[in-house]
Amino acid sequence: MRSTFKLLFYINRSKVKTDGTTAVMCRISIDGKSSTLATGIYCRPDAWNAQKGIIKSERDNNQLTAFRRRLEQTYEHILKEQGVVSSELLKNTVAGVNSIPTCLLKAGEVEIERLRIRSTEINSTTTYRQSKLSQLNLQEFLRSRGMEDISFTDITGEFGESFKTYMKTVHERKPGYINKCITWLNRLIYIAIDQEVLRSNPLEDVRYEKKEPARHRYISKNDLKRIMETPMPEPRMELVRRAFIFSSLTGLAYVDMHRLYPHHIGKTAEGRLYIRKQRVKTNVEAFIPLHPIAGQILSLYNTIDGSKPVFPLPVRDMIWYDINQIGITMKLKENLSYHQSRHSFGTLLISAGVSIESIAKMMGHANISTTQGYARITDTKISADMDKLLIRRNTNSQSIAI
Repeated sequence: MRSTFKLLFYINRSKVKTDGTTAVMCRISIDGKSSTLATGIYCRPDAWNAQKGIIKSERDNNQLTAFRRRLEQTYEHILKEQGVVSSELLKNTVAGVNSIPTCLLKAGEVEIERLRIRSTEINSTTTYRQSKLSQLNLQEFLRSRGMEDISFTDITGEFGESFKTYMKTVHERKPGYINKCITWLNRLIYIAIDQEVLRSNPLEDVRYEKKEPARHRYISKNDLKRIMETPMPEPRMELVRRAFIFSSLTGLAYVDMHRLYPHHIGKTAEGRLYIRKQRVKTNVEAFIPLHPIAGQILSLYNTIDGSKPVFPLPVRDMIWYDINQIGITMKLKENLSYHQSRHSFGTLLISAGVSIESIAKMMGHANISTTQGYARITDTKISADMDKLLIRRNTNSQSIAI
């Protein structure tokens, strides 16, 4: 049974500090028992609206709103993890993160915890996992300087530039990875600015690295055919194999497959099946006429119950592991990843002579320049194939001359 949970914010007008402000307090009530917690926020008594439990000053009230949200999120998290929560447990849990962090790594820890809670709400751990990696990189960098943490006020442009250099030289990271770490660093800086720990961003002159052109990894037509011809003995692996094939023939990314429902499937007047769906990443509608093999796979799963997705896919981390195992089983040269299916779809269509405009519509690209990346892949492949042909001809000519 869900517990009763209430929050009451108030001030004690009889306890006013010499600067004329008084502390904003919070009474947490759960199942009839209550605990009192200091919010760490202060206001003048005449700025307090007792009826609404808010501060008239917008800046101070924003802090109070954030504190309320933190209490509510922590309550939901404890209830989900432990099944039971008391006012004292909630108070003690929140008290550990109550004060505003003034140091970089400490602020990162608080933000990562917030992202962890958020990841369970939206059923996506991508941002949370990437943020943890960036936090670890910051931690290693600070330790390389003999520091356990650094105050926000001590951060300079040199710090940002040195962090970039550290990632380039020590870890030999590529621009895309480095930029994600710099983004995380800037995120923490702007949180500090919002909480008035800093007045401005000391890293505003630190530039992001120029990214290399995107390299779309794809599988060949022959490898895709081999996967089609090799069913997996274990049910979950077979589901993942079919999902990979379906994505290779439709260009749907994992998240779009995960959120594919029967109402996204239609049929033309000629009886041709198609998918019409907005992509989660770009919010652009994709229109995909279905290949006959994709239609066969579709017929094996849910196309009737609108309350359930078409494919009962496992969570992202699990499917990534399973598809990699399929690649090992097939003895493919490169590690197989699920997203290769989408890249394979674009590359195969380009190779088949389908127009860039049609491919962009099927893949739900927001910008046609993204689609043109597949054309560059094909041009590179053609050049490489021609080089191989020339080498073979030269070898044959020398053999004949001998």
